[in-house]
Amino acid sequence: MPWSWQHPRWPRFTWEPKQIAAAEEQFLLTSGVLIGSVKHLGKQEHKELLVELMSGEAVTTSKIEGEILDRDSVQSSIQRQLGLAADKRRANPAEQGIAEMIVDLYRSLQEPLSKASLFAWHEKVTAGRRDLGDIGRYRTSIEPMQIISGRIGASKVHFEALPSEKVPFEMSRFIEWFNRTALDGSLPAITRAGIAHLYFESIHPFADGNGRIGRAIAEKAAAQAVGQSVLLALASSILAHQKRYYDALERANRRIDITEWLTWFAEIALEAQRRSMAQVEFVIAKTKLLDRLRGSINGRQQKALLRMFQEGPKGFDGGLSAGNYMTITGASPATTTRDLAELVERGALVRTGELKHTRYCLKIPKS
Repeated sequence: MPWSWQHPRWPRFTWEPKQIAAAEEQFLLTSGVLIGSVKHLGKQEHKELLVELMSGEAVTTSKIEGEILDRDSVQSSIQRQLGLAADKRRANPAEQGIAEMIVDLYRSLQEPLSKASLFAWHEKVTAGRRDLGDIGRYRTSIEPMQIISGRIGASKVHFEALPSEKVPFEMSRFIEWFNRTALDGSLPAITRAGIAHLYFESIHPFADGNGRIGRAIAEKAAAQAVGQSVLLALASSILAHQKRYYDALERANRRIDITEWLTWFAEIALEAQRRSMAQVEFVIAKTKLLDRLRGSINGRQQKALLRMFQEGPKGFDGGLSAGNYMTITGASPATTTRDLAELVERGALVRTGELKHTRYCLKIPKS
């Protein structure tokens, strides 16, 4: 079976709009709610949300490619680029690079896509690499660009991109298509974002970093469709379904009819929206809780609560233990017991378990 770029109709993809019509409608409705919720955040809360979404996407889009980054270092780098207070921790080139790309993506969500911006993103996502000859430019190797698994002699080719000499022309067509469809409104949000991601990955224009840049392009397409610079938790949702993601891409790379791919991508886009909404609601809940407790808790208790909030909506894995509290605050066992009991009494924490299995979770009000 040929690859999609070998098909006579390439790149004129076909699909059945009715299959994802309901998802498109839900996406627009939720987008309105999400945008409205963000507008009601205070200036500080909006900054906090932005940093959380950016750092989460930066770390997870790298993790999808097998690159494990330190979230605190990435977050600190993002804060500095946004002109916010940050600690003095040093980020390695990969952490600094992906942080810079995510910030640039957010700042340019509503701007046209260009070859220059793609080259700049590629330089950032490959920062510190010494094994690549083509950095900040399209790939030039005459060797086939393939994704292969299995041992030598029994390997399987999951994907083969078009030859490097065809990349400049195909990318010019892609960029023209991306910018034209942003202006003419001919495609609904999920459809355009899903096609943009698949189209870009089918070309695979760079020697490495295509996945991270392709997911950024999908984020950009979704934001342009709703007319607001609101990031989805797209990479986080893809990471949660990583095997299905690669399987779906592999099947779609052999077809011109991409209905199956768009149906799968629609599920991911809606899940990403729900994740982003949960983060907004979490920030709102945090503000309400801290406002209610202001003046009634001590510095240790506030420090512990803020540390718990840093873990996001999911909180500490398994909940906060007395040992965690002592590590965070430096309190003695007796003081820890008293502090935690007071936080439960004031409705800040919920206690579960007994004795050494006792754990505490945030009790956050509904927004």
